[in-house]
Amino acid sequence: MRIAVIGIVIEKDRSASVAVNEILSQYGDYIIGRMGIPNHESDVYVISVIVKASNEIISAMTGKLGRIQNVNVKSAVTNVEI
Repeated sequence: MRIAVIGIVIEKDRSASVAVNEILSQYGDYIIGRMGIPNHESDVYVISVIVKASNEIISAMTGKLGRIQNVNVKSAVTNVEI
């Protein structure tokens, strides 16, 4: 298990947040913390998620999130093993 930070940016249409939240709920057992910052003026919504999971689980989660329209995802996986 590794610690990772996943950055999620939702652009244009906030309705993508429903699909994002469904996926985050599926992986809820691995989520340590989460913070969301809305920017209503520019229609950009940023979510940062801290997870403790295997590389495979992190890749699966970010892959599913990245396939959602108007969603950009980046992850930073640490070398810290727990």
